Amino acid sequence: MIIRPLVSVIIPCYNAASFLTETLESVFEQTLKDLEIILIDDGSTDNTATLIRSFGSRVKAEFTSNQGASAARNRGTELAQGRFIQYLDADDLLRVDALEKRVNALINNDADVAYSDWQRLEEGEDGKYHPGEVVARRIEDIHADPQIALFTDFWAPPAALLYHRRVVEKIGCWNESLPIIQDARFLLDAALVGGNFIYVPGVQADYRVHKKDSLSRRNPAKFVLDCFNNACQVEDFWKVNGSITPERRSALEKTYGQVARFYFEHDRLKFKEVLAKIHHLNPNYLPSSPRSLRQISQWLGYEQAEAIALNYRRIKKMIHSLTPKFPITST
Repeated sequence: MIIRPLVSVIIPCYNAASFLTETLESVFEQTLKDLEIILIDDGSTDNTATLIRSFGSRVKAEFTSNQGASAARNRGTELAQGRFIQYLDADDLLRVDALEKRVNALINNDADVAYSDWQRLEEGEDGKYHPGEVVARRIEDIHADPQIALFTDFWAPPAALLYHRRVVEKIGCWNESLPIIQDARFLLDAALVGGNFIYVPGVQADYRVHKKDSLSRRNPAKFVLDCFNNACQVEDFWKVNGSITPERRSALEKTYGQVARFYFEHDRLKFKEVLAKIHHLNPNYLPSSPRSLRQISQWLGYEQAEAIALNYRRIKKMIHSLTPKFPITST
């Protein structure tokens, strides 16, 4: 008889030697002991591979060429035997009872995804990580429709989420076409395939925020492209699977509008492509905010309104940069 673990913890590793030991210790110390740890080294160029091997039989490991975090997670999922799947980034941490609480929540509520509160670990000037903001909110606080909430404003790091194997199998795989926002998309995919979510209150994960190391900040063009491609894919999914409700149309318009604003400044050809998507959804589209931009759109058209808004943002930025040089004092 094959005895399978209750939880599979899957950790993609790329040049993670500085953090991996602490991350693994947070898993070893879990109150729930019925688990397996799967490490996928994604072509690291530091001593991550050596470190992984030093843990011996306490972990299962595979070493691959660099293919990205989604590919590493997909390979880890293929190897996983657990009834529940915990994806964990190599620099994040689980609180000691996180797996036990989430497993109980999934079993007791026959749910597909358990999500908890989490805390930021902010990198300081001293290079150390200090406790930061605690993020505590429910999906329904964003929107009653989980698909809209997860498509728009709700996000949690993998460390704050535990998946039932059945919903992972329904999703199929991590979306490798969206390298920047792939974790947000996997959570959204759980909603798109009809997954049930259960909130587990209390901080159960720590998420490292590296100084000046956000993917969206390092390469905003790639981040925005991912957002656009994700919106296109979600729109197609909603068209095929039921219908695009007015609220879902509004969510798509909002996302496309934010993308269009970026491309208006940086890539006019791409802006035209995004604008076409907006007008296909709603020929009478006007941006919902700011109010002044909406009014200008009514008078002059959306493109001209964006040009005016762009110049306004540039002037505002210039004034902001000059203000510290000419402080206003009161007497």
